[in-house]
Amino acid sequence: MEVLSTIKTIEEVQCPIAILLYEDDQSNLNFLKDLVQDAKLLMSAENFKGKEGSTAKLNLLRDGKVITLYLAGLGPKEKAHIDSFRRATALIVKRAKKDKVQSLFVYAGENLDEKTTQAITEGAILGDYRFDKYKTQKEEEKVEISTIEIYKGDERGIRIGQILANAQRFVRDLVNEPGNVINPITLAEIAQKLAQEHGLECKVYDEKQIQEMGMLALWSVGKGSATPPRFIHLTYKPEGEPKDRVVFVGKGLTFDSGGLNIKTGDYMRTMKMDKAGACTVLGIIKAVAQLKLPVEVHGIIGAAENMPSGTAYRPDDIIRAMNGKTIEIDNTDAEGRVTLADALSYASNLEPSWIIDLATLTGACVVALGEYTAGLFTNDPAFGEELIKVSKRTGERLWMLPMDDKKLREKIKKGDGDVLNSGGRYGGAITAAMFLEEFVKEGIKWIHLDIAGPAYFKEEFDYYSKGATGFGLRTCVEYLMEKYQ
Repeated sequence: MEVLSTIKTIEEVQCPIAILLYEDDQSNLNFLKDLVQDAKLLMSAENFKGKEGSTAKLNLLRDGKVITLYLAGLGPKEKAHIDSFRRATALIVKRAKKDKVQSLFVYAGENLDEKTTQAITEGAILGDYRFDKYKTQKEEEKVEISTIEIYKGDERGIRIGQILANAQRFVRDLVNEPGNVINPITLAEIAQKLAQEHGLECKVYDEKQIQEMGMLALWSVGKGSATPPRFIHLTYKPEGEPKDRVVFVGKGLTFDSGGLNIKTGDYMRTMKMDKAGACTVLGIIKAVAQLKLPVEVHGIIGAAENMPSGTAYRPDDIIRAMNGKTIEIDNTDAEGRVTLADALSYASNLEPSWIIDLATLTGACVVALGEYTAGLFTNDPAFGEELIKVSKRTGERLWMLPMDDKKLREKIKKGDGDVLNSGGRYGGAITAAMFLEEFVKEGIKWIHLDIAGPAYFKEEFDYYSKGATGFGLRTCVEYLMEKYQ
């Protein structure tokens, strides 16, 4: 999809028109000039009042020619925010796509700033997404919206919006791929290809090197599969002296059966999405390279399949991680944190200013916060608040959970090793985060994002389609832009 800025008048527009309207302000209809009253009459007939989340389709007649008009509500003006524009545009694009529209003109006012334009661009590109790679379709059935024209859109906002939204679509595509297509080896190949395309450094360590480096936690999780694990390290370095060095770590379970503590069928379904954190890290570094940000960014992924077999790791096993700490295995289905133990240890050795890890880590977080909010855990609450502030603009909901409960921490300290890989059912998202903190070097600021809920949706809404979401990418990249540009 190509997104462009334009100054066309109503007389010059040759494609369907989309207008975003506040609930209490219909002034944007003035773009229609002599058709304003006709539009208002049809709006009344459709009972369209501009409520957030509402859309309408109107057909107007001028000089014997039908003009198709799509309307989307932004809600009350005093309550509308940047994400309202992103959602409204996505809803219009979804509706227009069903009508097999190929080009769309978007009017959202006379004075669009960079951030509003960016949100409209992101909404259009994300709302247009579908994962239909494996659908057998006739060519005539495949209709794409090829062009979006934004009236007086900010050029920089369009550019950034395209980069971020397309990076998020890239993540969605990867996460939606099944386990028979993406495994640890093919995920490493994708990382290598990404590095070649964007001038990144990429190191991939095989199963022998993983063991030699002392990453026995990652090795243990992956050794039950016929496909061995891989450890991936991507590096983006800017031109000139970097303003900082930071690391993103992603959980890369390309499929999670639960291992010997095997999942039931209902819970094993969709476990192709257990690589969402890793794929998001790939998308983040892709966007960073395209934006040419002045900060050194590392992407770290421990990729493995968690499978049951005669070589699989077992409950009661005691494993030594890269930083020397020992992990007693309580449950082989709490495997993501075990792989992240080595990934975070490795990341800490890079001596960054801060680390953010993204992981579909616990069902407990989904129980606590629901499907639409990620849990944020941190050793530096001010750092966490900075990221939450950015997330309010991106529309990716984050909620900070506590890390100061000493009695909960005792639950992962009761085994025969330094730490247990499960603290039990209650407070499970918190004890999982406490486990991860054991592998972050003291003095390094760290955030853990448990994206188990919002990484994958079973139904579409707003700018999300059914399936993978790419959640967290825009927030992390926006944070980098805000902090270092």
